[in-house]
Amino acid sequence: MPDQKSVKKVVLAYSGGLDTSIILKWLQQTYGAEVVTFTADLGQGEELEPARKKAELLGIKPENIFIEDLREEFVRDYVFPMFRANAVYEGQYLLGTSIARPLIGKKQIEIAEKVGADAVCHGATGKGNDQVRFELTYYALKPDITIIAPWREWNLRSREQLIAFAEQHQIPIAKDKRGEAPFSVDANLLHASSEGKVLEDPAQEVPDYVYSRTIDPEKAPDKATYITVDFEKGDAVAIDGKKMSPATLLAKLNELGRANGIGRLDLVENRFVGMKSRGMYETPGGTILLQAHRGIEQITLDRGAAHLKDELMPKYAELIYNGLWFTPEREMLQVLIDKSQEFVTGSVRLKLYKGNVILVGRESPYSLYDQELVTFEEGAVAYDHRDAQGFIKLNALRLRTLGQRKKKLGL
Repeated sequence: MPDQKSVKKVVLAYSGGLDTSIILKWLQQTYGAEVVTFTADLGQGEELEPARKKAELLGIKPENIFIEDLREEFVRDYVFPMFRANAVYEGQYLLGTSIARPLIGKKQIEIAEKVGADAVCHGATGKGNDQVRFELTYYALKPDITIIAPWREWNLRSREQLIAFAEQHQIPIAKDKRGEAPFSVDANLLHASSEGKVLEDPAQEVPDYVYSRTIDPEKAPDKATYITVDFEKGDAVAIDGKKMSPATLLAKLNELGRANGIGRLDLVENRFVGMKSRGMYETPGGTILLQAHRGIEQITLDRGAAHLKDELMPKYAELIYNGLWFTPEREMLQVLIDKSQEFVTGSVRLKLYKGNVILVGRESPYSLYDQELVTFEEGAVAYDHRDAQGFIKLNALRLRTLGQRKKKLGL
């Protein structure tokens, strides 16, 4: 726990929700420090002005309230580089929460330097991954920063105690439609995730009311939606021929995915801190984008490059999941990944239907697909069938040698 007397000004990652509002008041009481709030618009789909008003209600000076629209930076500099790698954690998770934390942490440090703060604070619990992601980012960008993590310091151990604290200090408490404090939700332009409460038993199906970004696939239209996605050097740049900015394009893919029930995931994952957790993720646009990107790579990437990327991807995804974005190893992998995307340019056609993303066509001016080579018809001059015999014999040499040894030994 930091020395309470040494902290004069602290930058809090502030959502305006119950937890961070309680943390704001707790910081004022416990540290007696001047609190600066930072609220990031990452496309979570909520009005941010209520966060400003709530901060003012809790005694924060207007000049100490920072709200930034980071949607374009988020997609351009974090989501798109990650999707160039086709990054998926444990075979399924598209890393929607993980990829947002480095950007929030970076902005907190920038604000801390701007206002002369000597500490930063986050609202992540002591059981989860986010505490690691935030703090590794803080230390990477400002090694001498003081970090305050209330969930590891205070004695508020239950939801009831948090609500009692809020009521005691006149902090407004949001209720869900069942009159209870809602389950935990994290959202940004890439995804929405839900954890806790009704989701804690992995044997129970996720209730319908938990979903917010997708319609039920069973209720999706009976007619398929066809779209084209254009790529330039590995990044999506247009839908149906219409050029869009990164954030606008992802928002449009979200809209298409939502309408077709695409992107739901019920996952029990292995947290970095050592425990398993069950979460429900909705990544409609990201699910479409991943399929489209892999589609254009099918015809533009050489086999060696494609296979090497697939070997490195789990390591890259794990680095992001574990909060190691600002590390030499992630940056080294990024250079390799970005090099692989030089000719990943072209157009992919997709069929969206009742929760499915079906690849139905792809074309590129840099395509490595040669119809003359692969055709079953005669006439291909670049390939001589007889060459296959020597190729096979050379690859079989060690297998034949092993077989001879077994024969000698009577095995």
